[in-house]
Amino acid sequence: MSIEKILSISGKPGLYELKLQTRTGFVAESLIDGKKVTVGLRSNVSLLSEISVYTYDGEIRLSEVFRAIAAKEDNGPALSHKEDNAKLESYFREVLPEFDEDRVYASDIKKILNWYNMLQAKGLVSKDEPAAAEAPVKEEEVKTEE
Repeated sequence: MSIEKILSISGKPGLYELKLQTRTGFVAESLIDGKKVTVGLRSNVSLLSEISVYTYDGEIRLSEVFRAIAAKEDNGPALSHKEDNAKLESYFREVLPEFDEDRVYASDIKKILNWYNMLQAKGLVSKDEPAAAEAPVKEEEVKTEE
């Protein structure tokens, strides 16, 4: 699963892929229509790889939630984000039974399912675990540079 360069930009629909950093911001390409947009440093931007979902035990990375949805749906599309709130919460409880119902709202679930379906259509989410060598290699590189 590669969501490292996928962005959500406040005020703009859909998701974007980070293409290029500039002096005054960056250039991102829409996953919906492929159009490139210039985003300034003052824009409210979130990297999907940095987002977590509240659980009763702490927090779980959004990539793990996407992986759980992909496992439930066998890498297929998830429930539509346009369903009623009770159905969405019931579905999300099947995917992530330990999510904190007091801190994860229906609007959050809608956004997560909408993002999952966009990424799934582009082949960017999978139920498979990421390569085990990715994280340790980065840690070793940091240690050797110091």
